Amino acid sequence: MKSPKIQPRSNVASDQPITPVENHSTGRVTINDVARVAEVSVSTVSKVVNGRYGVAPTTITRVHQVIDDLGYETSLVASSMRSSQTNIIGILVAEFEPFALELLNGISATLRGTKYDLMAYAGNLSPEGHVGWERRSLSRLGGTLIDGAIIVTPTVEIPNGSVPVVAIDPQAGADTPLTVDVDNSVGAAKATEHLISLGHRRIGHIRGRDDLKSSQLREEGYRQALENAGLELDEQLIQAGDYQHDTALEATQRLLDMPQPPTAIFAANDISALAALEVATDRGLSIPEDLSIIGFDDIPAAAQSTPMLSTVRQPLHDMGGHAVKMLLALLQGEEVSESQQLPAVLVLRDTTAPVATRQSN
Repeated sequence: MKSPKIQPRSNVASDQPITPVENHSTGRVTINDVARVAEVSVSTVSKVVNGRYGVAPTTITRVHQVIDDLGYETSLVASSMRSSQTNIIGILVAEFEPFALELLNGISATLRGTKYDLMAYAGNLSPEGHVGWERRSLSRLGGTLIDGAIIVTPTVEIPNGSVPVVAIDPQAGADTPLTVDVDNSVGAAKATEHLISLGHRRIGHIRGRDDLKSSQLREEGYRQALENAGLELDEQLIQAGDYQHDTALEATQRLLDMPQPPTAIFAANDISALAALEVATDRGLSIPEDLSIIGFDDIPAAAQSTPMLSTVRQPLHDMGGHAVKMLLALLQGEEVSESQQLPAVLVLRDTTAPVATRQSN
């Protein structure tokens, strides 16, 4: 029996849907599938995909329709090898926690309308562990999948590499890329001075990560505010929190178990402050009557807690936007020599109040 004769398909775009064709060995639609359904050569499809000249407009329309109907996707890696560009910016974070998500909002809003897409990549989920995740991430993505990177709270120093890099909340080493942060020392001093103005004299501090410049500067601001007020610091009032919820829970327990517990706590970030609020509430303490608590960052959860958390606001949305603008300038070959520092703002809500008379005696 003879096979039915197949009529040539017109190059004029049709409104009829095209049945998807898959490569059965991989499950992916290939360039060969597109060429076969569109009844053109593979080189013609390649020209259309890469915007090259020499293809009739009707053929371009037909190929694009087939690409859309089949769901064909070109390889980013192959494309980047040809053009040395992917038009993708990577945002590299240890994990998708509230601080990073707020930065992402500002980054994506600033990228809107540019030629760049955004790839968000969590590098601390791999088996290799926590320290050095950003270097591994840059090694995997840089130069093939992304044109540049914004790295949030790196754990190690980031030397110049295969792609331009801007860091937010940088590591404390000397060899750092361009950075965006806030005036951490002044912000911490404002928080501590606020507690002092309310009559608190024993003020605990839950520290952040030892390796981050932000943590070191916030502790400096706390210490400086106490010194300026003529208050002697009890070193036991400073406890390690590592910017993590569980570690801050333990730090708060140690502070409240002291023979003379603090009447107020300044935590180096909101996650730690909310952990302190959790411990105090579980112990039956009334906030802020029995214990004042203030954080740093102003993540969304700070305004959603009960009571609402007093804190120091980092303009996270703006910080993400500044990081994008700096990175875009680098990608355009401009010289960017100065890092950006934004002001920190004291935000007073419901977790701070004058020290109770019975506690101050």
